[in-house]
Amino acid sequence: MLRPLLLASLATAASAAGFGSLPPLPLLSTPDSLTVSIERTGHTEADGTFELKCDGTPGGTHPAAENACKRLGQLAKDGGDPFAPVPADQMCTQQYGGPATARVTGHWQGRTIDAAFSRANGCEIDRWENLRPVLPRVTG
Repeated sequence: MLRPLLLASLATAASAAGFGSLPPLPLLSTPDSLTVSIERTGHTEADGTFELKCDGTPGGTHPAAENACKRLGQLAKDGGDPFAPVPADQMCTQQYGGPATARVTGHWQGRTIDAAFSRANGCEIDRWENLRPVLPRVTG
């Protein structure tokens, strides 16, 4: 409860001083910590629920924690949102990538994440592939 008040006070002070809006401060933000739940990949070692921690030394139970954190770091640097859903009006190829599904929850870059992934069409396959190795390689 204290953290949001402190962040709001800092943002207000910065704005009043003419600095404008400030990005989240890493030391005061919620640590990057995700739960990745994966099902029906066709690979028993890839299915399951894994913890991924990307603050400081990569860790958790994720089988590719170091590379997954590197990928998330690259995506953050590029400024994209890999957890955003496919827009409702997006045209997608009608290809099926298999029954694999995943859900990613937790905190990343100071935001709460709750994202679902599938391989139901070309757009969803692209979202999945964009997050490799956070999400595993799947052969459909």
